[in-house]
Amino acid sequence: MSTVTRIPVTRLTVLYDAQCALCVHLRKWLLRQRQLVPLDLVPAGSDEARRRYPRLDHARTMREITVIGDKGQIYGGPAAWVVCLWALADHRPKAHWLATPAGSPFVRVTMLAAAKYREATGAGAGAGVAPPCDDRCSVPG
Repeated sequence: MSTVTRIPVTRLTVLYDAQCALCVHLRKWLLRQRQLVPLDLVPAGSDEARRRYPRLDHARTMREITVIGDKGQIYGGPAAWVVCLWALADHRPKAHWLATPAGSPFVRVTMLAAAKYREATGAGAGAGVAPPCDDRCSVPG
């Protein structure tokens, strides 16, 4: 019989695209929520992100949301969105449901809608910055 060791998450770092208006809006929203697990919000690809996580694929963090647990857990794509909600007091029950087979299609639709919004608005395009959705908003699978 194998034993599964669960490592508790006591802090999360959310890497977000600081050049994307939608991402910045969501960052502000996350900061206004009551957090059960503290969230550190760090611009993806920044010097701070590179200092904290030197072995991380920083180009990938600019294409999809990435959340890192304090014990080294890495969540990307749909799992990252769900773990952000899981960290919030008022949204943890919804996160548990979204992590089920019944809830996962809603996560995918939300990610696709965000990608379409970013593409339609040119969100994230700043001075000297490539348009954000050349391949940054792609959702695998």
